[in-house]
Amino acid sequence: LQKALRGLEVGSAGFEPRMQVVDEDSRSELVDRLTNPGADRIWYLADAFRAGFELEEIYGYSGVDPWFLIQIDDIVRWESQLSGLTADGIDHSLMWGLKRRGFSDKRIADVLGTTESAVRERRWALDIRPVYKRVDTCAAEFAASTAYMYSAYEEECEAAPSDRKKILVLGGGPNRIGQGIEFDYCCVHAVLAMREDGYETIMVNCNPETVSTDYDTSDRLYFEPVTLEDVLEIVELEQPTGVIVQFGGQTPLKLARALEAAGVPIIGTTPDQIDRAEDRERFQQMIQALSLRQPANTTVRSVEAAVAAAAEIGYPLVVRPSYVLGGRAMEIVYREEDLLRYMNDAVRVSEDSPVLLDRFLSAAIEVDIDAVSDGEQVV
Repeated sequence: LQKALRGLEVGSAGFEPRMQVVDEDSRSELVDRLTNPGADRIWYLADAFRAGFELEEIYGYSGVDPWFLIQIDDIVRWESQLSGLTADGIDHSLMWGLKRRGFSDKRIADVLGTTESAVRERRWALDIRPVYKRVDTCAAEFAASTAYMYSAYEEECEAAPSDRKKILVLGGGPNRIGQGIEFDYCCVHAVLAMREDGYETIMVNCNPETVSTDYDTSDRLYFEPVTLEDVLEIVELEQPTGVIVQFGGQTPLKLARALEAAGVPIIGTTPDQIDRAEDRERFQQMIQALSLRQPANTTVRSVEAAVAAAAEIGYPLVVRPSYVLGGRAMEIVYREEDLLRYMNDAVRVSEDSPVLLDRFLSAAIEVDIDAVSDGEQVV
């Protein structure tokens, strides 16, 4: 269940608290969240258990079957065992129990107030790693031989990796605005090209509605969330010659630096080149060095800086977070009050999450050109 939550790619690593019950008003609000269905109600079910609601009470408000509520209650109970601990204070039994219940390293780190890498190092020190089971594509009628895997914290691993030269391709995860089937198309063709070159191809993705997750597209398919933890475990098992991150959209792109830092061989577009394309300040420096023109723009890291920069550049403006593709959270603002609303409601601006401001050219015609180059030849 928690694997499914982080696979949604909505910024969740598991059952994070959404609200705390501190008085009668907050209790009433939580009851309202339980009673009225919504996309995030599942997180409020966990909040209700944290607040001391009885299972029958939550069932009465939500109508969610008690079988599911029992599982969520169990997760909350295991989470409470982390209270007052450090990463090094987690013993084998507790870590094994947490991982069996879908706790990601990131979620454990958030509860402990430490880093994901600290939890990962402790888990590895305890020799706790996932195994991979094969999806039974034959409905138990006869033994399945399809290399279509999912992870579990069990005893026996069914992956049986080969010693062939391998290339691992990271998919785009769930479809959403700005990241859809066009990226899956690129991933599939990358897999087909690598196979033609004689490599064993490995696909990592978690979207069942894509061609990349068809069992016969790649030689081996791992149906896993495209997160740092999940990818590192697959890389450790398969030992690929290289990992391709550039075709799956923003989901794998944002993992490039961390994977490189962990020693994963990134092939194709390098993490530094990816960062230069995504970091607006670095990109602007490159444009200027090439004597190319672009609309007036800047990067801001606070609401105050945004207001000042907007006055200098002039309205209307295209505003968007950094490190996104395809228009996600992008908006055109025509006056200062629109800008303030966007900065306060739509995004969380900070030193680590800057917002980009571009002068909107209302009378311009936009033309997209896609090109492939080896550094000398362009097609």
